[in-house]
Amino acid sequence: METIQISNPQKILYPQDKITKLAVIEYYIAVAPLMMPYVAKRLLTVIRCHENIAHCFFKKHPTTDRHMVKTKTVNKEIYFYLETTTQLIYQVQMGTLEFHVGSSQVQTFHRPDMMIFDLDPDDKVTLKQLRDAVRKLKSLLEQLNLTAYLKTSGGKGYHIVVPFKETMNWQKFHDFAERIAQLAEKTWPQIFTTNIRKAERKEKIFIDYLRNSKNASCVAPYSLRARNGATISMPIRWQDLDTIKPNGVNIKNYKKYISDAWSDFHFVNFYN
Repeated sequence: METIQISNPQKILYPQDKITKLAVIEYYIAVAPLMMPYVAKRLLTVIRCHENIAHCFFKKHPTTDRHMVKTKTVNKEIYFYLETTTQLIYQVQMGTLEFHVGSSQVQTFHRPDMMIFDLDPDDKVTLKQLRDAVRKLKSLLEQLNLTAYLKTSGGKGYHIVVPFKETMNWQKFHDFAERIAQLAEKTWPQIFTTNIRKAERKEKIFIDYLRNSKNASCVAPYSLRARNGATISMPIRWQDLDTIKPNGVNIKNYKKYISDAWSDFHFVNFYN
């Protein structure tokens, strides 16, 4: 990795947790070998926090950092992506805390390969109910002969990720994700909802399948979250679902939870 000069390494980015910029950079250097396969060559939306997590903004177009990213033009708009660990760390040096990726790689942009279901529980849903729901959706995917992987969101819910070979266009991909979500809602109507309105989610879990569209993104595996606790969206094994909370992994304890959970993650699912 090329040398990057780090400015203000002792700046406190997470005031409540007293976590410095240097600690964040050291974290990303440590996980980069695991993270890059899921981040490299995918269009990015990042959350930058120049002072600390109280002062953040979304960024999806290259600006003064254009020399340290790769770019792709989509519908006359210029987006950016990364290819190297150096580029990843440079983003952190510039204030990026969260990395969000799209569902396709830039070289096969019109053929998505990574389907994401974000299970977002209503505040009245218990952790046990949420975990039971995760298992139900996994069982449904298995009935469809789909291999799925699990990660924490770093927030309230879990993410189920389904890798695909690049065989569908965006419309088919989105429609397939929608049908899966609707099937889960129909099978367990007391548990799941596909209604995006929060007022309609009372005591239910929203299956967010809307991230599976051309212009959407989801927080990347191993990404920090720009929120108190410095939580992480961490890939975990299915057998660890009952012991790891959605926000249970953070920058201070992450070494305890890194595993081979996604070591066989590959684009095996086929749908045409």
